[in-house]
Amino acid sequence: MRFLIVTGLSGAGKTCTIKHLEDSGYQCMDNLPPMLLEQALRLCEKVELDQSVALGVDSRSGALFNAEAVLSAISAAHDSHDVSMLFLEADTETLIDRYKETRRDHPLMKRGITLEECIARERELLQPLREHANYVLSTAGMKAKEIRAAVDEIIAQGQNHHTLRTEIMSFGYKRGIPRESDLVFDVRFLPNPFYIKEIRAYTGMEAPVRDYVMGKEETRAFLAHLYALVDYLIPLYQKEGKRRLMIAIGCTGGAHRSVAISEALGAHLRAFGQAVNVTHRDIALEEASWPFRRDRSLEG
Repeated sequence: MRFLIVTGLSGAGKTCTIKHLEDSGYQCMDNLPPMLLEQALRLCEKVELDQSVALGVDSRSGALFNAEAVLSAISAAHDSHDVSMLFLEADTETLIDRYKETRRDHPLMKRGITLEECIARERELLQPLREHANYVLSTAGMKAKEIRAAVDEIIAQGQNHHTLRTEIMSFGYKRGIPRESDLVFDVRFLPNPFYIKEIRAYTGMEAPVRDYVMGKEETRAFLAHLYALVDYLIPLYQKEGKRRLMIAIGCTGGAHRSVAISEALGAHLRAFGQAVNVTHRDIALEEASWPFRRDRSLEG
């Protein structure tokens, strides 16, 4: 049987993911106390379910939550079943904004504790699960549709979750370096499209900025070195048994140069058959802060 443990930070998209998996034919159980996880796995085996199973486990269990119980149950089931874990997360600013939209209390909310403190506490509480997760999906800047598409990609490429999966994340240095990064590349040395009035309202996902960044000689030279380095490192990480490699690429705001370079690196690795997921942590936050408008005549 195939089991997928869905966990992660509150507000990162777990409910959306569980609902989507259910619509995709999974037998789903959400908000399962970790102490009951092993029994749930055995129950599914006993009734011989003919479908994949998704189990939601997170801090909503309150005092019943125990990360070690989750890891123990997964370890016990590995010998006879295909068990993997998906961890969803987002940066603190994104999570705060989502809680403001839903007006719900954080599972760890108590009197006298701020929402930001709850998020920090939850990160610490769930860190052991994050470290052992087969897949870590950052949903910052993603809408529900995009989260569902990312989950579909993970499932499609997860038939052999023991192979190395590469995660590429663009970010802005003004919001900090992603703490989960294995490799960090600073591309602030490249010419900045933000200072070109005609294209600054576009992102690295769009032709005006992408063509500007990729058209520079220093960009082409840098990418040649970057491709060579990553191509050299990935087989070595695989040899050491690493299952997930996070490559973070940063510029000032996280919407122009880092986005274009991240997309280029992702396309390069996919061309050689690598399992790759590209996300952009700060692109939505950066766009929301722009007071200027686009010149639609440049779109293409």
